[in-house]
Amino acid sequence: MKNLHNALQLKQLYLLKQMGVRYTDIKPSDLEAEPAQLPDNLDALRQLVEGCHLCDLSKSRNKVVFGEGDPHAELMFVGEGPGATEDSTGRPFVGRAGELLTKMIENVLYLPRSKVYIANIVKCRPPGNRVPTPGEALTCRPYLLKQIELIRPRIIVTLGATAYRYLSNDQSPIGRVRGHPIQMNGYLLVPTFHPSYLLRNPSAKKEAFHDMLLVKELWEKGKKV
Repeated sequence: MKNLHNALQLKQLYLLKQMGVRYTDIKPSDLEAEPAQLPDNLDALRQLVEGCHLCDLSKSRNKVVFGEGDPHAELMFVGEGPGATEDSTGRPFVGRAGELLTKMIENVLYLPRSKVYIANIVKCRPPGNRVPTPGEALTCRPYLLKQIELIRPRIIVTLGATAYRYLSNDQSPIGRVRGHPIQMNGYLLVPTFHPSYLLRNPSAKKEAFHDMLLVKELWEKGKKV
């Protein structure tokens, strides 16, 4: 949250400058208000995120991709970042990878996509679909953590290495940790491959299928308790 607080302070300085206030008129105490607090409901959080300009990804985006799904979902999927189709529509996982993810949810878990929640580590598309930089991911991560706090899922499936690393703080290769649940703060994290990786490497679909069967088992077990 420190990075977010500092960035919001800088944004406040820019706004004051536009209003004609000189930096020399500002006392340090004027910027030492309460630490940056994120809204306690998803709609307000979405509005905040859609106006975010805290990293360079905001300069090249067409639309912020906040996330979508059931706001009370017990099952959440987290990917890396928006692609071209997502950037143009403002919705997560709606391109080819999204079609595959939807099939995994509906054909293996037997759940409609609308009953889960889907989001990404970063809310804006990295140019050329590159991997988000640590600065970009860490700046955007408080938004995702707030989404998790508000939705309160029982299980989070991380799609690919980037999502896994920035939620678990573990740098292990995704091929080593996939399919091994990790108990986090208030939820169970299950890592698996990103659908884009599966499109490039169809032979890995069998492993991803087993991961989703595990998710189904864990989800159904929790529902019976």
